[in-house]
Amino acid sequence: MPTTELLRQHLIDPEICIRCNTCEETCPRDAITHDANNYVVKPGMCENCNDCISPCPTGAIDSWRQVATPFTIAEQFGWDALPIEETPGDEAVHAADIPEEVARLSALASQGQGGQAPPPWSAAHPYVGLYTLARPALATCSGNLRLTAQDAESDIRHIVLDFGQTAFPVLEGQSLAVIVPTGAGRPPHVRMYSIASPRNGERPGYNNVALTVKRVTEDRGGKPVRGIASNFLCDLKKGDQLSVAGPFGTSFLMPNHPGSSLLMICTGTGSAPMRAMTERRRRRLGLKEGGELLLFFGARNPQELPYFGPLQKLPRSLIDVQLAFSRLADKPKAYVQDRMLACGEKLARLLADENSYVYICGHKQMEDGVEKAFARIGKAHGLDWEVLRDRLRASGRYHVETY
Repeated sequence: MPTTELLRQHLIDPEICIRCNTCEETCPRDAITHDANNYVVKPGMCENCNDCISPCPTGAIDSWRQVATPFTIAEQFGWDALPIEETPGDEAVHAADIPEEVARLSALASQGQGGQAPPPWSAAHPYVGLYTLARPALATCSGNLRLTAQDAESDIRHIVLDFGQTAFPVLEGQSLAVIVPTGAGRPPHVRMYSIASPRNGERPGYNNVALTVKRVTEDRGGKPVRGIASNFLCDLKKGDQLSVAGPFGTSFLMPNHPGSSLLMICTGTGSAPMRAMTERRRRRLGLKEGGELLLFFGARNPQELPYFGPLQKLPRSLIDVQLAFSRLADKPKAYVQDRMLACGEKLARLLADENSYVYICGHKQMEDGVEKAFARIGKAHGLDWEVLRDRLRASGRYHVETY
């Protein structure tokens, strides 16, 4: 009796999807859509390019089912969980059934050659997805401090969340999702934020984490539009409670082995994971376990650079801080790539050191300038940047998170 030929359908797991819209924004073929309940992949439109796999913070997008007939969009919208996979009798599904391009991209991703890089070999084990939209953790705001000057255009805040008796273990470089209620029976608004405190908490010995959040207000056609999640967080008062999912992140983690050096490049709130890593090293400075720390940090001016004051107090024996300001009245514009080029010899030395790790976080517009700076530095020191970058990524030494 002939067996039914199965198709491999790309699906999204509704149980762990946090509805952050990353997949739909990333998909170059408009193959992902959503309703008030679920995000789904349109049958027949997905070309298995895998562009959506790495950006997904929870792994919900990396779900597949062998099916005789593809599930329709309407069916997927009605799911609370993925359906049980069909199996044609005792016949196994072989690797040959997987499209060649998907297999190739998956192999590259697992090697860190495109997509998400593996974590540093000595990174601690991360806990991921302990709390979901359906079963969130409850946190209490225990602090809300404005980091930028009162007259600065950017309102960036340091927000501390206390989890009380709820275990919420995090590592430097991980993130969490804030769940903002919208009312009127609508699904909650969910946004991801990098954690700005080290693994033992914003206050050591307390079960808390810190976030670096910028209040978002955009002018669209003369009408001010306020960011839902960012303003919700910036308006929190001490004692206010909120729901949180996470933690998330298995790649953008710091190394733990003695002698490892960190090369950090960031702008704005992209400083959050850098602050967490730096604070981890600062608290353990007496142990003399770390290598060098080099930070390139860009903002329009000192008044709009989060953590400007604390950065000035860090000892040079701990960290080399290179600040770039693009809106100083008495000086030409400077960006992080300009400071990188000025430190080219030191950067080349660190890149050649197997114990050095690169972290880039901030606005996506910075990526091109940083890449070009690395290429120029490499060329000046006999290094092929594209070859070196791929080797760094494959070995868990090159990590990028931009938005």
